[in-house]
Amino acid sequence: MNNNSSSGAQAAAVPRHIAIIMDGNNRWARKRFLPGVAGHKAGVDAVKAMIEVCIEDGVEVLTLFAFSSENWRRPEDEVGALMELFLGALRREVRKLRENGVRLQIIGDRSRFAPELQQAMAKAEESTAAGRRLTLVVAANYGGQWDIAQAVRQLAAEAASGAREASNITEQDIEARLSTANLPLPDLCIRTGGEKRVSNFLLWQFAYAEFYFSDLFWPDFKQAALREALADFSCRQRRFGKTSEQIAAES
Repeated sequence: MNNNSSSGAQAAAVPRHIAIIMDGNNRWARKRFLPGVAGHKAGVDAVKAMIEVCIEDGVEVLTLFAFSSENWRRPEDEVGALMELFLGALRREVRKLRENGVRLQIIGDRSRFAPELQQAMAKAEESTAAGRRLTLVVAANYGGQWDIAQAVRQLAAEAASGAREASNITEQDIEARLSTANLPLPDLCIRTGGEKRVSNFLLWQFAYAEFYFSDLFWPDFKQAALREALADFSCRQRRFGKTSEQIAAES
């Protein structure tokens, strides 16, 4: 089950779990008079940079919003190119992830993906299952509303079968059935590209997350940019509903 990433309401240090909304690939490409897919390809290098910093700094979980449930509305050729890029990255990068001790976990509704891609996802997860240095979570065909709904459906089925009382369902019961149930809650959400919204990403899980917004397009968000975000996070006081005076008394 999830748990708050701080044992107390102390000043934040290194986040256990970073979640990133990787925005700005298309705008990065347009600025260079390139097709949109060129921005997505360039964004792969930024992913590698994030993994490098997270391993170096002891971050436990890195979650990347790769493809939302709303992204199917994009032009068909762009969606097709994204699927090819995703499949190619899975096949090409799995060995490197495994060698670096990175465990891959993919969350989201996989049913809409082609069987070949679903098989590649399962194979990549199995191949990297022993990784202990970092858990890399890729959200693909994921939506925060979908995640909550599928958790509630599980609980509704249990109540209908008589396995539980509907009146006794708690927040913890829902949390335990989310797609991130085996992970600590996100401490820090980063969004690139200058936008300031969560776009249906980890809606439940972000209840007490800190937010950091960068004007950089995703392909330009590299090691130095992430370290700047981490430095900003380290200066924040996470109170989890308590007052500053209570925190001072506890420290």
